[in-house]
Amino acid sequence: MSDFLSTAVDAALLAGKILRENFEKPLEVDAMHAHDIKLEIDRRTQRAIEDHILARHPDHAIYGEEGMRGGTGDCEWIIDPLDGTVNYFYGIPHFATTIAVRRNNELLAGVTHDPMRDETWTVEVGGPAKMNGKEIRVSNRNEVQDCVISMGVSKTVDTINSTLPAFNHAIRQVKKMRMLGSAALDIAYVATGRLDAYIEGTISLWDIAAGVLLVRAAGGVIDLKPHADNPNKFSIMASSGQADFQSLLPN
Repeated sequence: MSDFLSTAVDAALLAGKILRENFEKPLEVDAMHAHDIKLEIDRRTQRAIEDHILARHPDHAIYGEEGMRGGTGDCEWIIDPLDGTVNYFYGIPHFATTIAVRRNNELLAGVTHDPMRDETWTVEVGGPAKMNGKEIRVSNRNEVQDCVISMGVSKTVDTINSTLPAFNHAIRQVKKMRMLGSAALDIAYVATGRLDAYIEGTISLWDIAAGVLLVRAAGGVIDLKPHADNPNKFSIMASSGQADFQSLLPN
């Protein structure tokens, strides 16, 4: 394991311990939005991750959901301390910490950690995708009607309105559709073969950076497009590549 991946794993496990110890306990709410929640524990967990990374790599930069920090070196850590905040707040044990590191915009390593199931996905560039140290591969199901697909819905009325026609179109073609509430975990599930594809029209880099590297290393396909009006937002289809998943998208 490289120093970068070791740092990411240790930081993710540290974050997972904080999240697990505070799960289903009273939480401080920073902001309550129509379709989202901001919690103090998001900020606390990110700060713990940042402190751990910067203690080892003080010249590196941090790019995360809870803000920017660190130096101006050519290495940048991309962090979501709690992907699935609404699930966490409501006591639904489906959430994760996800961390990736890149140099000059090239992804080098990533980790996604589910503290409730004690599952940790790891990958570094040129190496295999692993879960808890064992190599994983995407599903080999090659007919759309046999596939289970997860679709993410973002946090605005516009993105909800744009997602629902796609969901309505896809659900008629596949075995099952799911909306599980954590893009990071769903993409890890694609890499593991539990899901056949994950689709979302508007998503941030910190939700998916580790998963992009993971799915590709597991033999899957990533279709990632930046939004023309906001280069920090993307549409994504992470899939096994074994079936015609483009047919799930409305024309």
